[in-house]
Amino acid sequence: MSGGAWSRFSAVFVKELLQLRRDRLTFATMIFIPVLQLLLFGYAINNDPKHLPTTLLVQDDSPFARALQSALTMTDYFRIAHVAHSEAEADRTLLSGESQFIIQIPPNFGRALVHGEKPAVVVVVDATDPTATNAATIAINGAAQTAFDNDLKGPLANLRATSQPYELRIQKRYNPTGDTRLNIVPGLVGTILTLTMLIFTALSVTREIERGTMESLLAMPVRPVEIMLGKIAPYALVGAAQMAIILVAAVGLFHVPVVGSLALFWALTMLFIVANLSVGYTFSTVASNQLQAMQMSFFFFLPSMLLSGFLFPFRGMPDWAQAIGEILPLTHFIRISRAIMLKGSGASDLVFDTSALAIFTLAAMSIAVARFRQTLD
Repeated sequence: MSGGAWSRFSAVFVKELLQLRRDRLTFATMIFIPVLQLLLFGYAINNDPKHLPTTLLVQDDSPFARALQSALTMTDYFRIAHVAHSEAEADRTLLSGESQFIIQIPPNFGRALVHGEKPAVVVVVDATDPTATNAATIAINGAAQTAFDNDLKGPLANLRATSQPYELRIQKRYNPTGDTRLNIVPGLVGTILTLTMLIFTALSVTREIERGTMESLLAMPVRPVEIMLGKIAPYALVGAAQMAIILVAAVGLFHVPVVGSLALFWALTMLFIVANLSVGYTFSTVASNQLQAMQMSFFFFLPSMLLSGFLFPFRGMPDWAQAIGEILPLTHFIRISRAIMLKGSGASDLVFDTSALAIFTLAAMSIAVARFRQTLD
């Protein structure tokens, strides 16, 4: 390379480095997204979750019932989160998502076992996310084989000769065949809406600034909150149309049922859409151009997709990743969509996730209005 060519190359090289240093958002994206991916895929992704919340319904107080409970908890797959006193109470914990398993030990379990009557222990599995429960379901069978090794001695030793002194009945609810599409498609509703609503709104204000039409808009006697609501309202309608298209495709093409209330699902979807529009609007007030708005949207979308339980079991992630995931609106909406579509959960079963989504929406809208006021100044 000649001296002139080298000097020209050096000038362009230095110019590009200076430009990259000035564009701090792009530089941060280039550094932090690979680090974020490494952390999430290295630590947060786990297809073999342990300590899954379990509801215990014990109707027998024999030593054999206690031994079976101990054997199941020793597998590390089950964490006794609730002790129910009736089947209806236990079912409510499954509908609300508070538990993923119900273990029911029937009345007179110990007496029936001693008499060789093979009593039935019922294990109910929330199979809306088959990946999260498959390994635990296998562990149940393993624990059942060895649960009474220390109890069936002396006169009861003859019971050990049988393959298993009691019957284990595993009931997989909501997705008994473990069909992947029944798990993925309800989550896709939230994932698609998150991506499109973020991008549409994040580009709205920056597009106005780049085209020079924002000054004309600000000259009008309109308050900041009125401008924000006026700009996101059309996108809310677009999001509602998208949701309708996705829902028709889910039912018509993929045969995903909608067991619960369609009106409730529609209302909570609109709340989720407004939450994402508020986030996108906030990004548009921070970004100085449309490229930065796109980068910020992607930076929010990536952890939302990975930490929400859409691709990987939520309870398989470490505590710090679950804490971040609980902040994200997609996490709560995926739970809502799966609960309504597959379980038929009602509003009373979704209080926690609905409240979290509403709080996030109010916070995001407040930040968006505050940021837009600063933009005006």
